[in-house]
Amino acid sequence: MFMAFRSATHDEDSMTVSFQSLGLSDHRIETLEELGFAEPTTIQAEAIPHLMAGRDVLGMAQTGTGKTAAFALPILERIDPDSRDVQALILTPTRELAMQVGQAMREFMTEGARDADGRRAHVPFILTVYGGQAIDRQVQRLERGVQIVVGTPGRVLDLLRRGNLRIDKVSWLVLDEADEMLSMGFLPDVESILKQACVERQTAFFSATMPPSIRQLVAQFLKDPVTVKVKPAQGGTPARINQVAYNVPRGWSKAKALLPVMAYEEPESAIIFVRTRRTAAELTNYLQRSGYSVDEYHGDLSQSQRERMLERFKTKQVRWIVATDIAARGIHVDDLTHVVNFDLPDSVESYVHRIGRTGRAGKEGTAIALIQGQDRRKVRDIEFHTKQTLEIRSAPSRAEIEAKHLEKFKGKLRDAMEGERLASFLSIAAELSEDFEPRAIAAAALQMAYDRTRPEWLSPEWGEDAPDDFRSSRGGGDRGDRSGGRGRQSGGRSGGSGGGGSYRDRAPRRAPGERAPAPVKRGS
Repeated sequence: MFMAFRSATHDEDSMTVSFQSLGLSDHRIETLEELGFAEPTTIQAEAIPHLMAGRDVLGMAQTGTGKTAAFALPILERIDPDSRDVQALILTPTRELAMQVGQAMREFMTEGARDADGRRAHVPFILTVYGGQAIDRQVQRLERGVQIVVGTPGRVLDLLRRGNLRIDKVSWLVLDEADEMLSMGFLPDVESILKQACVERQTAFFSATMPPSIRQLVAQFLKDPVTVKVKPAQGGTPARINQVAYNVPRGWSKAKALLPVMAYEEPESAIIFVRTRRTAAELTNYLQRSGYSVDEYHGDLSQSQRERMLERFKTKQVRWIVATDIAARGIHVDDLTHVVNFDLPDSVESYVHRIGRTGRAGKEGTAIALIQGQDRRKVRDIEFHTKQTLEIRSAPSRAEIEAKHLEKFKGKLRDAMEGERLASFLSIAAELSEDFEPRAIAAAALQMAYDRTRPEWLSPEWGEDAPDDFRSSRGGGDRGDRSGGRGRQSGGRSGGSGGGGSYRDRAPRRAPGERAPAPVKRGS
């Protein structure tokens, strides 16, 4: 039945069109230009004309390809802001995505638009509804008139049952991230909502994957839909995502292997996926004790706590988040640099969902996997279904990490040499040069600066006393307590820091009381 649907399959970036050619209004195009939208993405270019023509659409594309604008722009073009009735309903799997979609639609609205008589046109009101928010406020707003509702299935169904929300006059109904919605157990709610909606409506489903449950919904509720399937340039994942797998050395725990990987990769922002909540809590604690700026995202957080945490993550106050697949469904960040599969998922679809969170909006991203012997089959399945080969690497050695950090440090030094502040320190250098060789002065300054930015666990004072994995780190020895205190007080170092794993190629520690070689004095 699914194969009978009309379909249009396109490779990503296979064609270039303009927003003008899609039939959008001039004011809408001006708004998009102000927002920085130069040209439509593939899913937008293919879906918008069908939606503008009144067709039902099944859009298949990975996360981060511009699906929100693909359905939001046609709706905003045709909504009647003077009617008090709800005309469009958009369902999302999570409250966070509902808020994101609602905000995006508000940004797409043309505040300065004029009607045919030159008068300032009204704009539709967009109401976001989800659990954890006072339902009375949502009811009051609905009573005053709302044109577009964006919400989660549970809260939408609650409002329908109370009689506060009516969708018998809805002209557009959208399921965003439909596969995620059904995998979270919302199928009965979604079916109930679809059955209550106006029969003479336009319906669109957007999904990254096509499980049987989605196909059944499409066959039941969509009328002669056009299937727009956007394939990435290479295989099943975007080409702009660099995929690499690190082998966990024999005898090492995954937590211990994660430390050199993160120290080498230095993610600016990352989601670390684990299988269970217990692992999430233990790994978060371990990384915090090792000095990382990291926090755990779990389902027990209240709505206000989730929003505050996501805001801290987006503003780089927290650099990394450890989460399970279920909890991470509420995280939507456009500039995520890394996705880390601490535990590989059981299905390729879940893997594609995970790594699709990075490499968005034309940016490059990195997907990392930690693999052990039993993960080889999963890696082969991923490579087969995505038509891409994962680069397999060994865990970075201390020397490799030091070399990469030093290379980055030299780049910063070159920038400082060209900066205006350099002149402020020339007098100090001249004064010291009376007693020391210039190269020794420069080396001492470099050592001081580098020691402030190098990963904590690479510092000599940690030596072999660093905790081996998160289970032993909870024991609370003197060294572990001290590192944990640093991690919690500082919230992690902004320059990237490592955890407490010991290395087989660690440089020998100096004996207690031994001092570093003295700097060379002039003339000695």
